[in-house]
Parts: sequence; structure tokens; C-alpha cells
Amino acid sequence: MSVLVYTQNWDGKFKKSSFELVSYGAKVAEMMNTSLVVVSIGNVEEAELKKLGKWGAGRILSVNNEYNKILDSQVYTDIIAQVAVKESASVIVISNNNEGKAISPRLSVRLKAGMGSGVSRLPLSLSPFTVYKRTFSGNAFAHVVIKSDIKILTLSQNSFDLVETADNSVIENHSVTVDGSLLRTEVMEVRRNAGKILLTDAEIVVSGGRGMKSPDNWGPLVELAGLLGAGLACSRPVSDEGWRSHEEHTGQTGKIIAPNLYIAVGISGATQHLAGVSSSKYIVAINTDKDAPIFEAAQYGIVGDALRILPKLVEAVKEIKK
Repeated sequence: MSVLVYTQNWDGKFKKSSFELVSYGAKVAEMMNTSLVVVSIGNVEEAELKKLGKWGAGRILSVNNEYNKILDSQVYTDIIAQVAVKESASVIVISNNNEGKAISPRLSVRLKAGMGSGVSRLPLSLSPFTVYKRTFSGNAFAHVVIKSDIKILTLSQNSFDLVETADNSVIENHSVTVDGSLLRTEVMEVRRNAGKILLTDAEIVVSGGRGMKSPDNWGPLVELAGLLGAGLACSRPVSDEGWRSHEEHTGQTGKIIAPNLYIAVGISGATQHLAGVSSSKYIVAINTDKDAPIFEAAQYGIVGDALRILPKLVEAVKEIKK
């Protein structure tokens, strides 16, 4: 019996979310008094793999063959399933991001495993196996009991603190036989956003809504994001109006994010918007309406005109950074 963690990489590099998974998996393994096995798929250098050991990885299995040069959910599911069976994994931990959401349901069917999606805490109980997750757009929580022999957990981003450990990791090149007919994805073109912070990776996000009144007023918001090293986002009405790109739209129908700090400027806080940002550790809201729903979700709030407050906020940040 073991706990298996799948760590996604981006062009051979791991991000904080991968280290969170390992820290989480290590604690689950400790609770179950069993071992932790980490699997990495793709071409990742040994020095990069060793970074996983810092966060609790014992055995690190590196799977690198001709079939995983392209992300294909069916191929990756096949690889993880084979590793899970060989390692007698009773719990499998995957990130609750786009890749995890594509792989975990397939893996659940393949292994006849119950699934807890979007968990944000360690299991509340091992017998019965019970996990905690937010529900109803973050307005409530649920205790989910998983009764299957194998459990799959997808961990919400930024929901578990990194726990550094002594590095006692061992890296093994792991061979897996893959059915080539499963590979049905063909990459025709790759376009990369240069110089922009991905919202799903950002520790801080600055977001604007219709309270900004015009796309011409976005300058201070852009400046604030630059000073804070933050991602720049917007509400759906703003992107629908064409003020900002749809790639910046956060919410239930846009990007689901969980930064450490979310600054909502001129955003009223409709249910659909809060569904996409409610997992943020801290929310700061600026709005003229003291009864705006955003203030119910925010830890800190400023009631006032964003166009008057923003320049002062920018100046304050500049003063601090001197």
C-alpha cells in the first residue's frame, strides 16, 4: 500500500503547485503510516526532479518515453494507472487544474476508484475515509466519504502550505509500456504569452470590474499589478464589453484562481464571479456600494470611488518599495 502523487511539469520545470501536491501527499502517507511515491511524466532533468525531495518525496519515478512528449489525457491516464497498480497505491493525489480535471475522471473509471475533487485539507478521517471540500461556489463545505479501495484526490491550488523535509529521495527511471493507439492528440501550433503572469500561477491578482467605468481608466490598475508582480484580471462584463481580453476573465465561466491575495477593484461580486475567486486566501475589495456582495467574501474592504483610491494605493506601494 502507498500514496501516489502525480506531479505535472511545464517544459521540464515544476511549479509551486507540484510541490504543494508532494507536501500534501507526504502528510497523507504519514497519516496512513505508509510510503509516498511520486511519478513525473516527461523529460525532466535529474536536478529538477531532486527538488521534489525537499518537500517529502521518497521515491521519485521518472517516466519518459516517445508517447508522453505531447500531453494526451488518455496516455497519461494509462501511465498513472499502470504505476498505481504496480505500487499498490490506495490513494492517488493529482492537482485540481485543467490537466488534473482531464485525467482524474478517466483514472477513476480505469481503477474503479472513488474521487474527491477539489479537496483543500488533509482527510478528516481514515475510517471511513472522509475528505473536506468547498461546495456551492465556496459558500458551504462538504464532508465526502470515499468507500472504494482506491481513492483519487484532486487538490485545490494554494490550499495546502509547503512543508519542507530532509531530502532522502531516490530517483528511478521507470519504464511503462504504452498502447500507441491511445495517442490521439496532435499539436499543430504552439503560441506562448510572453511577459505576462499566468492568472492560475499568480500569487497576487489585481482585478477590475465595471466600476472602472471605462477601458481608458485601466492605467493605475496595470501599474499596481506591475508594482506588486501580480497577474491582471477582470470580471466577465468587462471582457464582454471588450475592455479587456477574455483571457483575463475570472469567474465561474472564466479562470478559476486561488491566489494568496486577490484585489477586486470596482467589482460588485456576483455569484458567478465569486465562484472563481472564493478560494483566494485574502480578498481586498474596493467598491462604492457598501452593500456589494464582494464585501461579504472579502477580509478587507474600502468603500469609495476606485478611480480616486487607486492612485493613492499606487503611491503607497511605491513608497513602501523605495
